[in-house]
Amino acid sequence: MCAVTYDEFQRHIGKAGLTLREFAGLVRMNRISLSNLSNKGDVPSHLAVIATLMGILADNHVEFSKVLAQIEIKPKKPRGGAAKGQFGGSKQRSLQLSEAKQ
Repeated sequence: MCAVTYDEFQRHIGKAGLTLREFAGLVRMNRISLSNLSNKGDVPSHLAVIATLMGILADNHVEFSKVLAQIEIKPKKPRGGAAKGQFGGSKQRSLQLSEAKQ
């Protein structure tokens, strides 16, 4: 299977009757993160699979949103593991310097 382009990804989301914002909500991702994929050209395979299956299910009149609503999908953590109020994802420790010997 070849890579799915961003345009193809959007086409499948549209076939599923969803906007990008709605798709992002269903898979618990930030809409901006999905929009930023347009700069890369190709979509990660896991998102391509989800969007393609949604499009095919919609083409065959299979309701998928109720099934997804039953799955506990945890929101994706921000890249780098940075938490609010932390730089680079880890708490900064104080640096202990010993007095320089003269």
